[in-house]
Amino acid sequence: MTASLVGTAVEFYDFYIYGTAAALVFGPLFFPSESPSAQLMLSFMSFGLAFFARPVGAVVFGHFGDRIGRKSTLVASLMLMGASTLLIAFLPTYAMVGWVAPLLLCILRFGQGFGLGGEWGGAALLAVENAPPGWQSRFGMFPQLGAPVGFIAANGLFLLLGLWLSDADFAAWGWRIPFLVSAVLVGLGLWVRLKIGETPAFSEALERDAPVGVPIGELLRGHFVATLAGTFAVVACFAIFYLATSFALAHGTTTLGYPKEEFLLIQLGAILFMAGGIIFAGYASDASSAQRVLRWGCGATMLVGLLFGPALASGSWLTIFAGLATSLFVMGLVYGPLGSWLTGLFPVRVRYTGASVAFNVGGILGGAAAPIAAQALGDWRGTEVVGLYLALAGLVSFCGLALVTKIERGDA
Repeated sequence: MTASLVGTAVEFYDFYIYGTAAALVFGPLFFPSESPSAQLMLSFMSFGLAFFARPVGAVVFGHFGDRIGRKSTLVASLMLMGASTLLIAFLPTYAMVGWVAPLLLCILRFGQGFGLGGEWGGAALLAVENAPPGWQSRFGMFPQLGAPVGFIAANGLFLLLGLWLSDADFAAWGWRIPFLVSAVLVGLGLWVRLKIGETPAFSEALERDAPVGVPIGELLRGHFVATLAGTFAVVACFAIFYLATSFALAHGTTTLGYPKEEFLLIQLGAILFMAGGIIFAGYASDASSAQRVLRWGCGATMLVGLLFGPALASGSWLTIFAGLATSLFVMGLVYGPLGSWLTGLFPVRVRYTGASVAFNVGGILGGAAAPIAAQALGDWRGTEVVGLYLALAGLVSFCGLALVTKIERGDA
């Protein structure tokens, strides 16, 4: 459990510092434009690039995770993610080298996404495949807790830098520090992961049969509907998270005019509710079922979608905090059970590939598109309507859960 939590927290820290920097400084540093809105949109597009790299990483790392083992594959994914993140710290800006700067930034962002594509599925398997009977969701919640831990570390560091540095110093060199710190955290994650062994489920599967030659081929031939169901089911958690973090941070510091330190503090408080939601969902899933908790979460997501935009548009920090905290608690309900639920859709021989592909393709629909769609909706009809994307995401995930029910009945 410790290895899955620590490694996932480090990788999500790496991923989130990019999202925070994209919302705060990457627009003017790497994507010059006369329109602040267009600048922010380009910055979010570079942020979204990683989501398209993640399914590619899921296929590649899933291939080796299902053939040679969970441990070595997780170590490789962490090393790639860490190297890509560290190199961002040394990038020149657009003012220094012109178009080469955003090109290099996008290449390294792709590397981040490629590495993260192999992370979540392997970390979830590391936890769930070591769980005793009846504890799968509680063990499976530990890699999920890596997300809020990584977020707190990332935004907490940005908050401290904002308090210590002037805006000019932060834009000139301060933003590079979180990417440099990543090297230390990756070293910690590697130290923890190199000490673990292979999961019992994978070892037993290897003793019974030879590994699958091409896991992605068998997945698409024999488990396509399950993959589709899993892909749709994860959309809601991605949409909530990236609207409540990256989009909300950019909107709060630009449109609403909040100092970045103040808004980061609001988000740090709200993210604790996400951790609470994950823990609640883990225990509730083992007490009832992960499928049932996810259905509750999807219904709550649609409701939160109607309230999110007006809360953000209010301009009141208390109302904004309440809106973000509620949204992130609901995210815990649609994210916490995924470790056990999504891995349970697939047999051991293609489980790494299946869980990783479904999770990361769903990330494109829910995560990559979320800040871009919200920015476009806000420009079109105002902040009050940006939550409609959440309502739609909740409906899509509910349809994914319904598809699993059809599979269990034998109708699909």
